[in-house]
Amino acid sequence: MKKDFTPTLLDFGPLQIYLARHFGFCYGVENAIDIAFRTIEENPGKRIFLLSEMIHNPQVNADLQQHGVEFLQDTYGKQLVPFESLTKDDVVIIPAFGTTLDIEKKLNDIGIPTEKYNTTCPFVEKVWNRSEQIATKNYTVVVHGKPSHEETRATFSHAASHTPTVVVNDMKEAVALSKYITGEKPLSDFYAEFKNRYSAGFNAEEHLQRIGVVNQTTMLASDTQAIADFLKQVMIEKYKITDANVEERFADTRDTLCYATNDNQTAVYGLLETPADLAIVVGGYNSSNTSHLVELCEEKLATYFISSEENIISSTEIDHYNYHKKEHLKTLDYLPMKKPVKILLTSGASCPDALVEGVIARLVSFFAVDKTEKEIALGFA
Repeated sequence: MKKDFTPTLLDFGPLQIYLARHFGFCYGVENAIDIAFRTIEENPGKRIFLLSEMIHNPQVNADLQQHGVEFLQDTYGKQLVPFESLTKDDVVIIPAFGTTLDIEKKLNDIGIPTEKYNTTCPFVEKVWNRSEQIATKNYTVVVHGKPSHEETRATFSHAASHTPTVVVNDMKEAVALSKYITGEKPLSDFYAEFKNRYSAGFNAEEHLQRIGVVNQTTMLASDTQAIADFLKQVMIEKYKITDANVEERFADTRDTLCYATNDNQTAVYGLLETPADLAIVVGGYNSSNTSHLVELCEEKLATYFISSEENIISSTEIDHYNYHKKEHLKTLDYLPMKKPVKILLTSGASCPDALVEGVIARLVSFFAVDKTEKEIALGFA
């Protein structure tokens, strides 16, 4: 059945909040958090470590730290606690992003079983499995992802263990890659342009003849599809093939797109069909999937990226984040002097629903309304 992506209207009279039909925690995140807290309960008295941030949400990570969990690495892979200080009696939780085979081996060599407390998202593992499948057919894997992101590093590691692999960050880099396929650029330039983005032993002349595209699951699904369609067309023109026999050169990997990420993004497209004064997106500032929701909203109207209701200072001031420039901003008079004020609201896949509820309550407090947010919510029960 066709999914309904129309937003839900929370009508408070002078304030109207349109809530995206799909927002917040996905299955992979819920599963990871559940495993993490169960691990804490099952291991009293033991040292418990998270390989890196469980998810890109400061409140969730802070909650885990308050329960005694320590981080081994930061989100960029910088070591915070040396592996050498670990023992086989310690517990290490693998985050939802997964990890590299090299790190798995380091932990296993210490005697720490990585499979016991592994919270890797099933949809991330699906990408790994698909990479392995197309590797058996001699395809090179092109990973669409942010090179420094934990998930991309993990996916690169798993794919590269089976087949030549290269990472592209966006369409611009996909176009650059295509020029080595078509011969528009000398193959010798590939190694400098894609330094630290390709697997060991990568041969640009040989390994770009058969390719398949997979993605970091939190990227914009439409961007991944556009990159795949573009590279597919490059192969068709280069090798004079057709859609009927395109798999001679290009693997079909459309089934690796994460449904949850796709639904949240599609729900934002549905949300943006509603005329409004501004949009608010709630989530961690280093969350890839959340930043893409911000990006979609920014194309249509004034958008404020916040981590919680605490960023809404007052009815006239908001503290928000510019993810393009990686800086915090304060904006005055963000709420228009009109009634009703119409606000679009959504959150990233790593954002707890309680934070969204807090934002709604904070906004409602600025208006003289007849109903509370709880009374409005009961109408949808």
